[in-house]
Amino acid sequence: MSPAPVSYVVRVADDPGDREACFAVRKEVFVVEQGVPEDLEYDTYDADAVHVLAVRDDGLPLGAGRLLYGEAAAGKTGGAPGVGSLGRLAVVAQARGLGVGVALVRAVEEAARERGLTGVDLGAQTHALGFYERLGYAAYGPEFLDAGIPHRAMRRML
Repeated sequence: MSPAPVSYVVRVADDPGDREACFAVRKEVFVVEQGVPEDLEYDTYDADAVHVLAVRDDGLPLGAGRLLYGEAAAGKTGGAPGVGSLGRLAVVAQARGLGVGVALVRAVEEAARERGLTGVDLGAQTHALGFYERLGYAAYGPEFLDAGIPHRAMRRML
């Protein structure tokens, strides 16, 4: 017997409560589960980024992600004009396999389009390359370490 479907919404995290929920998801996934130092997980980009949040119908946060654009994205995209940077994509363990990650990526892409961007870059943990490839992203450049975790740069034109 398969589990009952989970109903959730994905929205831009405009209010402080939604932002805090995004940070809580990131802490659970990156800091607690993956051992990323907390001082590396949160950065100055958080203040101006577009954050997206997936929330179950009962209010439980399931996932989060963010979009950097403009000058904030330039250092992560090699200065490519019109390209934003998707980052901090996290889905809590109990929500994996439900399509939450896909919905978050698409919400970030929509936020990028709304800001006139024509592409999105990201740094994918190498174990997640296949996930992003299925969503139309292509890896480029060498593998690199971020917080001690192997990554590859990827891009999708919108």
